[in-house]
Amino acid sequence: MYLTPGLLFSVLGLAALMAPLMTLAANRIVAGEGVMAWDVAALPLVIPGLVAILAGLGLGLLTGRPAVRLAGGVLGLAGLIWLLVQGATAMLDGAGNYARVSPAAGFWCLLVILVLLIADALAALRPRPLARGGLLFAALAVLALVLGSGVLSELSVLQEYASRRDTFMRESLRHLSLSIGSLGAAAVIGFPLGILCHRRAQLKGATLPVLSFLQTIPSLAMFGLMIPILGWVGSTVPGARSIGIAGIGFAPAFLALVLYSLLPVVGNTVAGLASTPPAALEAARGMGMTPAQRLWQVELPLGLPIILTGLRIVLVQNIGLAVIAGLIGGGGFGTFVFQGLNQTATDLILLGALPTVVMALVAAIVMDILVDLTRHGPKDTR
Repeated sequence: MYLTPGLLFSVLGLAALMAPLMTLAANRIVAGEGVMAWDVAALPLVIPGLVAILAGLGLGLLTGRPAVRLAGGVLGLAGLIWLLVQGATAMLDGAGNYARVSPAAGFWCLLVILVLLIADALAALRPRPLARGGLLFAALAVLALVLGSGVLSELSVLQEYASRRDTFMRESLRHLSLSIGSLGAAAVIGFPLGILCHRRAQLKGATLPVLSFLQTIPSLAMFGLMIPILGWVGSTVPGARSIGIAGIGFAPAFLALVLYSLLPVVGNTVAGLASTPPAALEAARGMGMTPAQRLWQVELPLGLPIILTGLRIVLVQNIGLAVIAGLIGGGGFGTFVFQGLNQTATDLILLGALPTVVMALVAAIVMDILVDLTRHGPKDTR
């Protein structure tokens, strides 16, 4: 029997409702006690949220109506946030000055299920690139509105944020510098190298295996290898330490991310240039174009979607890998993750993990939109 995605999401959603939705702990470190969805607040306050979640899962069953399924996913998310808001206030009432309330397994499972329901509905609707960009902007605006309104300020993870606001902003910029900066450096190195590899088969045969080998080194080992190398450079090369090159810190993390980025950039540049139809190249030659003109006016424009796909891989990969930079003093959201692990503070871990996930999702969607814009052309962007 074929199980439709809507039926699967509904079954999983009902199962997730049977798990604790939130936890109440005596302080930020000890494990909390799970609380079911219908117990997080007074029943009259809980019913609207439960009804919205159940209605959203029910609308998700309408396989042939993707727009209705999309509305169902949004309705379910609204109900889930409603329960979180009501529970964050009610559960802390009389619980003590150090008590903490957090989302539990049921919340995270429902969140993933409803997001997958929305993604499945959007895949069926196939919105055009600019429409997807508008939906992404709307989703981020709603998220910013909810977080900025303070209705969730009682949650433990947001209390961790409130006590570290300045540090969080600094590490956010550091994380962006690591992930986007390493992408830019890899592009500056990888694009010319990819073009040369496309032109010279011998160089391609020597370069790609080396870059593939670098990609196979485990991330933690790669970061570790950078420590003695850059430590030696910082201690022996005059002026190196004054510009930040040392065994620990930003420099080894940045260099490791650049090395990881080179294979997707070079490989996709070669693949993109090689994807040019022979007929297009023959037509360009017939028009008297020089090799440089064919490269910039024919090969690069036609291969741009594949090249951008390589950049998408690098950006999403580096946003995730930059978390490990926190282990070697590189900063970023990994600082909170590893501090939380050392203190057994789950919400401090989430303070670093959740922004990383959101940033990676946004980067993936934006890059997918750019790929589609270059692939389909202006007529499909309305």
